[in-house]
Amino acid sequence: MTRPPFPPFDESAAITKVRMAEDGWNSRDPEKVALAYTPDCQWRNRAEIFQGRERITEFLTRKWASELGYRLIKELWAHQGNRIAVRFAYEYRDDSGSWFRAYGNENWDFAPDGLMQRRIASINELPITEDARLFHWPLGRRPDDHPGLSDLGL
Repeated sequence: MTRPPFPPFDESAAITKVRMAEDGWNSRDPEKVALAYTPDCQWRNRAEIFQGRERITEFLTRKWASELGYRLIKELWAHQGNRIAVRFAYEYRDDSGSWFRAYGNENWDFAPDGLMQRRIASINELPITEDARLFHWPLGRRPDDHPGLSDLGL
């Protein structure tokens, strides 16, 4: 299995890779998303450190069961060779109806086949009111005409 575009990434390919990742995560389909990673991919997400697609699928299943109404925007920060750095923000509500916005950075390292072999994420979040939400598209892929992070001032 391969996942183009392949490294080394130019700016256009890096932007494409970032949007593909955003679209995948906005699907909230753990098994589909896990296929973008090598079978032995190394992950660090906040305080959780683990390896492998099975663990990625378990993590994402747990994540999206508790982060309701999840909507994500990713933006390219930098790229070089087989590495891409992104910044992101996502909004979700918990089962009590409280809303949150999480902000973070990810460092991605890709194998030659275009699958991600390492993902390191640093994330902070804060409670927001429903009126403060900025991500209002229907669940799923962010529409092409919806503002990105920079356009939203995030």
